[in-house]
Amino acid sequence: MSGHSKWATIHRKKGELDQARGKVFQKIAKELYVAAKLGTPDPDSNASLRLVVEKAKAANMPKENIQKAIDKAKGASEGENFESVRYEGYGPSGVAFMVDCLTDNRNRTASQVRSTFTKRGGNLGTDGSVSYLFKRTGIIEIPSAYDEEEVLLASLDAGAEDVVKNEETYEITMPGDALISVKEALEKIGVQEFLTSEVTYLPINEVEVDEETREKVENLTAALLEIDDVNEVYHNLK
Repeated sequence: MSGHSKWATIHRKKGELDQARGKVFQKIAKELYVAAKLGTPDPDSNASLRLVVEKAKAANMPKENIQKAIDKAKGASEGENFESVRYEGYGPSGVAFMVDCLTDNRNRTASQVRSTFTKRGGNLGTDGSVSYLFKRTGIIEIPSAYDEEEVLLASLDAGAEDVVKNEETYEITMPGDALISVKEALEKIGVQEFLTSEVTYLPINEVEVDEETREKVENLTAALLEIDDVNEVYHNLK
């Protein structure tokens, strides 16, 4: 490969990564805006906002971007109104999906989500049709360099349910409401680097499918995330 072609490829890939990162930041900024507008713009006294701030930090969102989204909520007019909407449904081979959205137009969002499911071998279900298959869970991931006994004791005392040490990381899981207390406990023992710090929904039971179906599920997931109003997509594919 010539130097010019190699540079063009690197430049294109960097552009794609920057574009993807920008879209992630845009979605998180909307979450910050909504959390700050519905509560108080101070993360210390607004638990929902603090969780989104943690998510933003874990995604390496610049501090100025985080503050800008919060400041926007402070001066927002009453006419600006986003709401949280969750859609539940099934993908190829009955794989369960939950799709969390923030929208200022329910009809538009519902139409886009329904169309995306239909075009890719799935269908929307009713409220509650699959949510019982998922558990709201806090996840923290830190480097494995820290003392194992200290990490274990600090995490469990603060409300963690499980601590798993891998070759390069600790994976710590807890009820969603315990994320902040566990993170603060880890910070007290000197943990400074958090690779992951977020509240998500994990499947209670995962399903296995063949490679062809897996590709279809992944394509449906990617298509849903391309919708501007969609913030998170969860499924129970193993």
